[in-house]
Amino acid sequence: MARNNNGNLISSWAFLLGVILAIIIGFIGSNQALMYTLIIIGLIVGLFNIADREVEHFLLSGAVLIIASAFGGAIVAEIPYLGQVFDALLLVFVPATIIVAIKNVFTLSKN
Repeated sequence: MARNNNGNLISSWAFLLGVILAIIIGFIGSNQALMYTLIIIGLIVGLFNIADREVEHFLLSGAVLIIASAFGGAIVAEIPYLGQVFDALLLVFVPATIIVAIKNVFTLSKN
């Protein structure tokens, strides 16, 4: 899970773009293409943005974010746009967290 500067730069921008795009999509609404874009951004973040020393913190934070977004989205659905923002954030963080968890399991199995 080593990083190089190019991969780090691209995935860092992908992460920032994913969060900003998720917030924008929460306010303007989504379509199929935008949803797939968020998923692809999440995959890029999970594959390239997380270093070995960051895995535990990312998985813990990702799990909390996913749980809070999933359950909190239902609670705040009454607040205009906020539930949609949480749903869009899930499209970024669920794939990223799954990829990092799978990479971590492979790393653990090698040791």
